Amino acid sequence: MGTIIIGLLLAGAAALAIRSMVRDRKAGKSLQCGGDCSRCGGHCH
Repeated sequence: MGTIIIGLLLAGAAALAIRSMVRDRKAGKSLQCGGDCSRCGGHCH
């Protein structure tokens, strides 16, 4: 029973992390440069 609960908690945390990354991506932010084009070496836009 404990294994199922821990598994559900981990799956929920992973889903929230993915949801956050998708929202950031739609907002124009990226994992590489974080929206600060002066730091990303010209890979933005």
